[in-house]
Amino acid sequence: MDESNIQVFINSVVHYFKQLNLDNVAVDTPYLLESGDPLAYDFTGIIGISGVRKGCVYFSCPKVMATNILICMGEIDSTDDDHCDMVGEVANTISGNARRDFGPEFLISVPVVVQGEPQRISLPKDARSIVIPIRWREHRAALVVCLK
Repeated sequence: MDESNIQVFINSVVHYFKQLNLDNVAVDTPYLLESGDPLAYDFTGIIGISGVRKGCVYFSCPKVMATNILICMGEIDSTDDDHCDMVGEVANTISGNARRDFGPEFLISVPVVVQGEPQRISLPKDARSIVIPIRWREHRAALVVCLK
């Protein structure tokens, strides 16, 4: 993945938060995930990528951030199922927005959601994972892009 490809995902993150009128989203400098172990918070929405590019894109955030996003969306009483739906939607929307730039050969799966520890997140061994750190208000989250 080159810098222009990473910028597509950064733009998708910013667009998603602006679309929901969620103020003050910031994207910090992307970095290479060196360990090979997935970076994950409390809730993670994963999109499998196939076609010309293969791998995955996932959005992960802490529960308190998911709760605050849901509150901003008008969901006052949120459950863990609501948090799961929300992270799946974020991952799906960001990947869908990226698909517009990468073209119809960028095939995205339906979201798979993982709650808690990342044992079920399997990153392709032959692709590099780029972490795009996200800050919104006092919360931190990440978009991880692992494509070959």
